[in-house]
Amino acid sequence: MKILIIDDEDDFSAYIGQALQDDGHVIDAVGDGVSGLQRIREAPYDLAIIDVALPGMNAFELLSQLRRNDHLFIMMLGRDSRIDVRVRSLREGADDYLTKPVSLSELLARVFALGRRSLRHRADSAGSGLIKVADLELDLFRRRVFRNRKRLDLTAKEYSLLALMMRKRGEVLSRLVLAEQVWDMKFKSNTNVVEVAIRRLRSKMDDPFSRRLLHTVRGMGYVLEDRGPVPGMRLHAC
Repeated sequence: MKILIIDDEDDFSAYIGQALQDDGHVIDAVGDGVSGLQRIREAPYDLAIIDVALPGMNAFELLSQLRRNDHLFIMMLGRDSRIDVRVRSLREGADDYLTKPVSLSELLARVFALGRRSLRHRADSAGSGLIKVADLELDLFRRRVFRNRKRLDLTAKEYSLLALMMRKRGEVLSRLVLAEQVWDMKFKSNTNVVEVAIRRLRSKMDDPFSRRLLHTVRGMGYVLEDRGPVPGMRLHAC
């Protein structure tokens, strides 16, 4: 998911942001409600994580503004553990509330649950949550990938890369697009992070099989599509 953290505690934002990024999410962070609202108006996000005690704009005022976006999930964070604060957050439109200091394992689990709800809201393949290209199948709900009914063991970044390419199947994606959307980084000509990830992904999802699905389009980027079996290529024995 693409997540915006709105919290004026920079160290805390960096702490949870790194954990979420390691779990395969794309993270942005701002320190106040006005900046957060502007970011969400400028770019699509799946989830906003908002501290209750924000400078510049009351968190509940921000919450009421963001609730106009039906596709955005909202998690509130606060050091106030009183029931009335949590109830107010949920009644005014938050999808979840966590008390600081947070447990990273609980945070990741709750974000995963919200992500599953988000995927169900806009699931591929007529609401099944499955995306298929030839014999390659990606389960958005369970974050699992199968090729010829064999489960593939992917890292979080490899999964995010493949999920993006399967959603955009048949569309050529440049290194710039992949770097920005999967790694949340501005593309630099001297970085080979995309090429390395593509090579590793190919070794798992293409090399052991007779039909290649991940193709390089010279001078343009990469595309995931079924072009049929490679002539003379044999399936490796499993």
